[in-house]
Amino acid sequence: MSTTTTQTSRWASMVLIAGHAVNDVYQGAVPALVPFFVAERHYDYVAISGLTLAATVLSSIAQPAFGALTDRRSLPWLVPAGMALAGLGIAAAGLVDNYGFTWVVVALSGLGVAAYHPESARLARAATAGSHVGMSWFSLGGNVGFAAGPMLVTAVLGVTGLFGTPLLAVPAVIGCLVTAALLRRVLAPATDTARAASGRSDNWRAFGLLSVAVVCRSVLMFGLSTFLALFVQHRLHAGTVVGEAALVVLSAFGAVGTLLGGRLADRYGRVRTVRLAHLVTVVALAGLVLMPGPAVFVVVAAVGLVGSVPFSLHVTLGQDYLATRVGTASGVTLGLAVSVGGLVAPLLGLLAEATSLPVTLSALLVAPVVASLAVRRLPEPEGAVRPVVAPSPTLGFTGTRSGRAPL
Repeated sequence: MSTTTTQTSRWASMVLIAGHAVNDVYQGAVPALVPFFVAERHYDYVAISGLTLAATVLSSIAQPAFGALTDRRSLPWLVPAGMALAGLGIAAAGLVDNYGFTWVVVALSGLGVAAYHPESARLARAATAGSHVGMSWFSLGGNVGFAAGPMLVTAVLGVTGLFGTPLLAVPAVIGCLVTAALLRRVLAPATDTARAASGRSDNWRAFGLLSVAVVCRSVLMFGLSTFLALFVQHRLHAGTVVGEAALVVLSAFGAVGTLLGGRLADRYGRVRTVRLAHLVTVVALAGLVLMPGPAVFVVVAAVGLVGSVPFSLHVTLGQDYLATRVGTASGVTLGLAVSVGGLVAPLLGLLAEATSLPVTLSALLVAPVVASLAVRRLPEPEGAVRPVVAPSPTLGFTGTRSGRAPL
């Protein structure tokens, strides 16, 4: 690969990582809007749940659909367009004091998030030349954005109130313009999926097992994000600061785990790494439930670390198992990994009210156990293709290409 192509690939990767962070800011922003809707519009719990489900459920359903669409034809314009819609939906949520309007724009924001993921994952795989480490950085970008969403909302609306929601669109506007420029002038996506696969067939059985693991991991991480702070406060008889510190530890070590997963996969193979990570997660989560005293923070760090190791590997494995349907695979492994766990969180809340927080976290053990059993039967993909990026000044939003990227 020439120096120019290498520099182009690096620049494209950086823009896609940053763009993923910007896009997922708006998925993380929805829960952070809740206190402002309650304080200024006096929405009740039913209304708030409706807004959350509008973003979560529609996004969960739409992401595989957008993936299937991009499998039929490359649609790179969905990347900046999805980002823009995600930002504009959140920006409009505070403008009109009408629940129906608010519900619609929040749902549109969720659709924007969904539209972004499948095609961006395809482009990221091309820009990183299929590197597991590169894809781990791309996945981390989404995690960082999701975590930054509440901070952005609080910083802006804490000063302006809901009237300031249009300011939340600024990152989306900037990200949209930069990504669009990249697509037009620099980035030539890999060849069409069917070309890249060249004779390879889809392994739906393996992809089904992988999807089980993806859903289980999502349930686990959403459950921990919802109840870990309260659990640690209860365990240590401490205040909210201690509980929030536990969430910070979980997120920080989760970021490390995401990056570590790519490096472990390069050294030991993806399937072996995924199997071991899910198995160790079972042990770490059991330790979290049983560990007394301040040492619980050590186990929180371990859960965050090993629980996040498989994240980016799920994405690339899915793309290789569905070699002719990369968009569908990305929509499931990258999109549902973020959103589907939110659908189970209310059920965990009912369990917590009926029993206790330790019982609820113990129930979460089912998720990594099932995931571990599912990935035990995963095969290592055969003939995985590693596309690369080639400079192309002619790529437009039509998805047409003047030439093929080398494989």
